[in-house]
Amino acid sequence: MDCIQWLSDYCPDKIVEAKKAISQVKTGSRIFIGTGSGEPQHLIRTMVQNSELDDITIYQMLSQTLADYVDDESFLRRFSLKLFFISLAMRKAAFEGKIDYIPAYLSQVPRLFYRKRTGLDVALVQVSPPDRFGNCSLGVSVDITRAGVDNSQLVIAQVNPMMPRTSGDSFVHVDEIDYLVLHEEPLVVSLPALTETEVARRIGRYVSQLVDNGATLHLGFGQLPYSILKYLDEKQNLGVHTHLISDGFLPLFEKKVITNKKKTFLPGRVVASLCMGSEKIYNYVNDNPMFYFRSSEFVNDPTVIAQNDNLVSISSALEVDLTGQVCSDSMGYQFYSGLGDQVDFLRGSTMSKGGFSIIVLPSTTQDGKTSRIVPHLSEGAGVATTRGDVNFVVTEYGIAELQGKSIYQRVVELAQIAHPKFREDLIEAAKERHYIFADQLPPQPEDLLFLDGYKSTMVTKNGQSIEFRPLLASDELASRNFFYSLTKQTIYYRFFHNRKIFTHEDLQKHLATLDYRKNMSMIGLVRNRGNLDVVATGSYGMVDETTAEVAFIVREDRQGMGIASYLLGVLEKIARENHYKAFSAYVLRENAAMIRVFKKRYPNLKTSREGGDIEIHMDFDDAVSS
Repeated sequence: MDCIQWLSDYCPDKIVEAKKAISQVKTGSRIFIGTGSGEPQHLIRTMVQNSELDDITIYQMLSQTLADYVDDESFLRRFSLKLFFISLAMRKAAFEGKIDYIPAYLSQVPRLFYRKRTGLDVALVQVSPPDRFGNCSLGVSVDITRAGVDNSQLVIAQVNPMMPRTSGDSFVHVDEIDYLVLHEEPLVVSLPALTETEVARRIGRYVSQLVDNGATLHLGFGQLPYSILKYLDEKQNLGVHTHLISDGFLPLFEKKVITNKKKTFLPGRVVASLCMGSEKIYNYVNDNPMFYFRSSEFVNDPTVIAQNDNLVSISSALEVDLTGQVCSDSMGYQFYSGLGDQVDFLRGSTMSKGGFSIIVLPSTTQDGKTSRIVPHLSEGAGVATTRGDVNFVVTEYGIAELQGKSIYQRVVELAQIAHPKFREDLIEAAKERHYIFADQLPPQPEDLLFLDGYKSTMVTKNGQSIEFRPLLASDELASRNFFYSLTKQTIYYRFFHNRKIFTHEDLQKHLATLDYRKNMSMIGLVRNRGNLDVVATGSYGMVDETTAEVAFIVREDRQGMGIASYLLGVLEKIARENHYKAFSAYVLRENAAMIRVFKKRYPNLKTSREGGDIEIHMDFDDAVSS
């Protein structure tokens, strides 16, 4: 027996035309409409065309169809729109003050309905045809729709055979529905312009460095987070716990990059509330047991999110100020999107074992004239995410890590990933606000993407990984901590005297000489409970056009592991690229270990004595690979 016949036999009185169903709506009603691609387009159009309806308040999360009417004055006189999120289709209307925006975390919107803070009289939703037990599916729109159905006195459902059938908390029995309108039509297609840009490529590359195999992903609303998904296609066994599923995930599903095998919460399942995209993604989720759709009250609950170990939240922003405050829902006084799911997932990821959050944004506006890393948020801009919630911020110029960092450190980290032409101004603004020291140098005023080519990883004999990369201005505190962790002997061997302090001024002088070509400093980092500790440094400085002086420090508990030899090779490679032909070094005569390191790579090195020091000259042409 097909579903239509089943409905005709089970509840014939509920099957009506759209006009008949909408005629039951009273003037002054508060109407909930299903979200995004799940919205019942036929019912919406019929409602608008009913000239007898007046003084209607509409509540919706992502609105598409009503965007066709918001420029009609007669529509605006009869209908008042209150949206929990401003979609692209509604952005112009929001700027013009034609709709009302309700700022609320998506995890809390259902509670507004259940607690009657937002009263509802009618729900207009779209469902799949029922199964043989009478269960229809809310399909691609479970998010706040489930709560809208539960808290409305009158429920009108458009039964659409093109609505995918999804599992989870998506089922509504026909007994819960007052009127069934049988109408087939394509779902709303929502495809953000996922254009391939150099900015997205570079941001995607940096995000890929942060995301480990086996991580569980959350992707926030917006074009950029979904544009960078493609750069995770070499990862393995990723999982998904997110609010919205879109076409951006499809390549990772098809390549088996997303398997959900390593998830600690609901393993094997993609957990989501909403699906918006093309017919291709709708067909993919239809009757697919891998997908588990629940309400946003569940999916976006930080305590639920935190049950996923290694949960990585990736979301976008409009602006980030130098203290780490994030604006994502307004451009000045103009509301642009919504609070959405960002804060829910940032807090959930922080509570997740091994989890963290990433805020992604281009360094400038599209015209390149304005920095998105700013001294202070624009006048009128809302603080969607507080400075206490932010972990990583990524632009096309690099990664800033803010969690646990002071305002001084945050300023340096964020200025470092701002567009080069704005870095000096940001540092000057920070000085005016007394965020940083008056002698703070601005980051290098150039694109340092080439430094990525200098990154490498060494695995020691005991299996520990050490990450090597160039020293950056943001490494000041870590460098000073490294210095103070060393023994007197190690310090004496490096500086040739019993140096006792390594001040901010000392490091500023060192950073002032770095141009990453003529002079270079590398640091070796080891992960320690989620943090990165410096365990080695190596540097060279220009002597003349063909020779650079080289020096190393390796922390005592890492000596004898081949780190200095590895770092010597790394520095030689960089020096060769910058047209040097030889290293020189000054070594204390009793520092036999350092002398052995040099002799191992340069067996024909030349030495001369100067007091208690040995001067060593090493030609690159004589180098022997270790």
